[in-house]
Amino acid sequence: MNVNVMDGEGCFARANSSVTLNKVHTMYGSVVVQGMGVRVGVGVVIRGSGDAILLEKRRDCGWWGLPGGKVEPGESLVEAAVREVREETGLAVEVTHLIGVYSDPRGRIVTYPDNGDVVQLIDVIVGARVLSGSLLCSPESEEVRFFTPAQLPEEIVPPARQPIADAFAGQRGALR
Repeated sequence: MNVNVMDGEGCFARANSSVTLNKVHTMYGSVVVQGMGVRVGVGVVIRGSGDAILLEKRRDCGWWGLPGGKVEPGESLVEAAVREVREETGLAVEVTHLIGVYSDPRGRIVTYPDNGDVVQLIDVIVGARVLSGSLLCSPESEEVRFFTPAQLPEEIVPPARQPIADAFAGQRGALR
């Protein structure tokens, strides 16, 4: 296994974003809007040394979340998880278990800033182990880095908060 991932280290994008708190508050909400869609996505918990997990600082809002994204047509959840992690972090992973399915609309309704689409996120969160690769930033990321529970940043996107807490608590099979 050829892996270059160390706790406390990560990659940093070429430029930092100066996204305001307002952008996050306008992007994430709980209000159901007529005509909005539903998007199924996958989030991936990747463990580092000890109890650290990998988070990605999103370029679209400047806040932290789990690696992951939308499940594409014709793709399984596992295939989406593996693809998204490779694209966003440079790591090859194997999905090992289900942490939970998250659909409660509170904090999971997103207005995308690039096109104005409003969707309710339904995310399947899985655990994965690293097979190979070196940690890197994608064009979607400002930074990727491992955090222990004590090091977690305050700026975590709302849809990732409960899954991250559940991952640190060792939860499996949550339905929220």
